[in-house]
Amino acid sequence: MSFSTLTKNELARVIDTRQCCKMAELGALIKMDGSLQLNGRQVSLNIFNHNAAVARKLFKLFKELFGVQAQVLVRRKVRLRKNNVYWVRIPPREGLAAMLGQLGLVNSDWSLQEGIQRELLRCDYCRRAYLRGAFLGGGSVNSPEGNYHMEIITSKEEHAASICHLLQEFNLSAKVSRRKAWYVVYLKDSDQIVECLNIMGAHSALLEFENTRIFKDMRNQVNRLVNCETANLNKTVDASLRQTESIALVARVIGLDKLPGGLREIAELRMKFPDASLKELGEMANPPLGKSGVNHRLRKLDRMAEKLRAGDLPPEF
Repeated sequence: MSFSTLTKNELARVIDTRQCCKMAELGALIKMDGSLQLNGRQVSLNIFNHNAAVARKLFKLFKELFGVQAQVLVRRKVRLRKNNVYWVRIPPREGLAAMLGQLGLVNSDWSLQEGIQRELLRCDYCRRAYLRGAFLGGGSVNSPEGNYHMEIITSKEEHAASICHLLQEFNLSAKVSRRKAWYVVYLKDSDQIVECLNIMGAHSALLEFENTRIFKDMRNQVNRLVNCETANLNKTVDASLRQTESIALVARVIGLDKLPGGLREIAELRMKFPDASLKELGEMANPPLGKSGVNHRLRKLDRMAEKLRAGDLPPEF
């Protein structure tokens, strides 16, 4: 089961005690997944969702708020191996227009509300409930093991802008983009996704997200440290090989006994301890040298070897 499905299952179990909050959540769910079907002069309401827990919540909210017994049907997708589609239907009935009006979905003339009716968002908890309903109806969140991404998809531009503004009221930097015929409200920052999960009430999903994120960040940090150490080790090994080759050439052509005392000492130490760092070589010198002093002498030996290879080493090297 995906992380997004687990999050929706948890949100579908969240219970609001306030009638206004239930109204906001139901309004968001219908706004995301609902459609009106006209048959002659009769109008019915259809809501489609791929999550059984969401369908159960729709059934429960209709019953608690309006005393309406919704019909729940299942369209099975066995052959295509896709999720079942759950169809929650309110058949033609008197007062359906008034009910949809209370939910902020239609006006008195049956024209659709494009955005979010502000009267539906009476308090901070109503705004949280609306976001929860919008996510249950058309949202998804990536597993924190991959890229951080949360989105809510709607077919109406004004509705997407309203959801984006609602998220921004909670100090979340949501943005809207267009994807073919759909409008996508999304968050990319992991901290903001965690905060959004908290706002909607998905606390178990939040903890799972945080645990995975911490493990992922720690693993990435360890990988960076290992890569850095490996790069430094490779660099040290390459430098040591180059230095020993240069010293061997100088010893073969000129002889280490003819070098000045400081150069001869560092050359002998490098040949004896090819894996030692500059700091370790400096500590073995007499008197001890710093890293810069050791590096200066080794570079001088390198330049000497380069001149030998080019055949232009002056007698007073």
